[in-house]
Amino acid sequence: MRMNNARHDLFNSKDSINLNEIVLPEEVSNETYKCRVIYSENIISIDFQPYIKKRVQSLRIVHDNRISYSYKFEDRSRITRLLSLVETDEILIVKNGLITDTSYSNVVFSDGKNYLTPAAPLLKGTKRAKLIDDKIIYEDEIRLGDLHKFKFVYLINAMLDLDETDKISCSRIVV
Repeated sequence: MRMNNARHDLFNSKDSINLNEIVLPEEVSNETYKCRVIYSENIISIDFQPYIKKRVQSLRIVHDNRISYSYKFEDRSRITRLLSLVETDEILIVKNGLITDTSYSNVVFSDGKNYLTPAAPLLKGTKRAKLIDDKIIYEDEIRLGDLHKFKFVYLINAMLDLDETDKISCSRIVV
């Protein structure tokens, strides 16, 4: 659905592509794979790669008030540049004073009871949307000054559910 929404918004496409109809390559085993679809008005390429979970134990705050990533663009050069500026495992992006995402995931903060995700992420991920719909996590504006209210941060994406990801102590976030 996200791909078809992007095709409509960016390329004025009227039709829909059903990714469930794509035939998996024979060499795909029972491992977990990520599927990368490059498209414009039509599908350009489809690539399957084994999914390797990134181990993250520390994050560094990076500020970028001009970053925009509302669609899963192939060009991630701005995000890659931000990531290259730090020596921690991962970055935590702040835009206009609000915490948004990491370089590859949405974030969920926990105070030990509640689970909150930024109301204005760079990319509204599919896992994030499902967890909000299921009322497991809730949206809120999370400012840099709010970090002291939380104990842990979780990194989620289509491949990582809340209970499958490492919880990272907020003390491991370098400001």
